[in-house]
Amino acid sequence: MNPVSPPLAKQLDTNTFSEGPPEIVVALTRISRLTIVFGASLAVLGLMMASVDPEIQYSVDQIMEEPEKFQDSQIFVRGVVSADSMDYDQMRFILEGVSGEITIDFTDSPIPDGFDEGRTIAVRGDFVSQNGIWVLDSYEIQTGCPSKYES
Repeated sequence: MNPVSPPLAKQLDTNTFSEGPPEIVVALTRISRLTIVFGASLAVLGLMMASVDPEIQYSVDQIMEEPEKFQDSQIFVRGVVSADSMDYDQMRFILEGVSGEITIDFTDSPIPDGFDEGRTIAVRGDFVSQNGIWVLDSYEIQTGCPSKYES
């Protein structure tokens, strides 16, 4: 008597779950993995948003209305580089607004491409009073299209 062998298709079945968990378990596993990935993505996004402090960009005139309010603090200010104000010996220039101006000390920040007198720029730095003159000790200078800084 010949032993009965299973059909050829059953012998060649390479599905690892063919004798494993039922399809419902596989589906639940897939849903669980998607839920974990989605939850982790939301958590990372939440942490990124929570760790970023929004930084207000002020105009020169806003700062100079009440400079004492900003004294000894880090600020982000935009204005126009005053014509003929570049002093490479003292590493300073003047940033002007409509009615006010701030002296910028760029000793600790490189001058970026596109920097020129008469251009609108944005500067980050520490705002201090030196000998009765308001000075921004810059650590970052940004140039760009003037429309980028207008609101």
